[in-house]
Amino acid sequence: MTGAAGGGPRRAAVLGLPVRHSLSPILHRAAYAALGLTEWRYDAIECGEDDLAGLVDGLGPEWAGLSLTMPLKRVVFPLLDTVSDLAVEVNAANTVVFRDGRRHGENTDVYGIVQALAEAGVTAPSSASILGGGATAASTLAALREMGLREVTLAVREPSRAAETLEVAERLGVVVAVRTFEDFDADVDLVVSTLPSGAADAFAARATRAKAVFDVVYAPWPTALARTAQERGAVVIGGFPMLLHQAVRQVELMTGRTDVPVEEMRAAGEAEIHRRAAAAK
Repeated sequence: MTGAAGGGPRRAAVLGLPVRHSLSPILHRAAYAALGLTEWRYDAIECGEDDLAGLVDGLGPEWAGLSLTMPLKRVVFPLLDTVSDLAVEVNAANTVVFRDGRRHGENTDVYGIVQALAEAGVTAPSSASILGGGATAASTLAALREMGLREVTLAVREPSRAAETLEVAERLGVVVAVRTFEDFDADVDLVVSTLPSGAADAFAARATRAKAVFDVVYAPWPTALARTAQERGAVVIGGFPMLLHQAVRQVELMTGRTDVPVEEMRAAGEAEIHRRAAAAK
């Protein structure tokens, strides 16, 4: 399913709570500028779970799509007319595309993870451990499956809280061994941390025994996990490439364009990250 390009002013936005620090407006606006979509507009809108239905129901025909961050990726499902098989499998839709009066849910996070790893030369890991058990961990399971991996270790604070992610793994056909953070398997090709900023610091020394480390945090960067991994010679991937490539796919879906300017979006996003880092000093 594709969105609709051209045809007058169109709108899109990222929704979430909080959403004020999202890089999505920077990335999507850079794409619109490079594509010559001068009448397109992309905003950031604060929206919690209780407000989502009313907001979506109130959108007019000029709307092309929505990007969704937490906590909306799962609660959006009842509001959709159709959902991609992948979004159903991972139980997370981070993208809504409006077309012909219908709402279609997609997951572009999986694409973003696969592309971020591929850029770093990680295309076929033979083993992997994931830190965290939320929606991003579920998308990571799907990404690893696309890369040929069928067995993964999942490390969580409380194993009893991994039930929903285990259901995702079963739908994906991925076998998951659940461990605690203190007992996860670090002797693997790839460790992926889906934890919030700073939460993986305590496990940095162990996690960096892996050949490659992917930390989904993009600011502040580098994290303690990333620094330790670099010092030990591991391949290190940050969260920005994932964010970039999932946004590239969103622009494709919402505009219907296949010539999305990846490098212009990358440059705009990196410039904004550097600007924010400098302002925080």
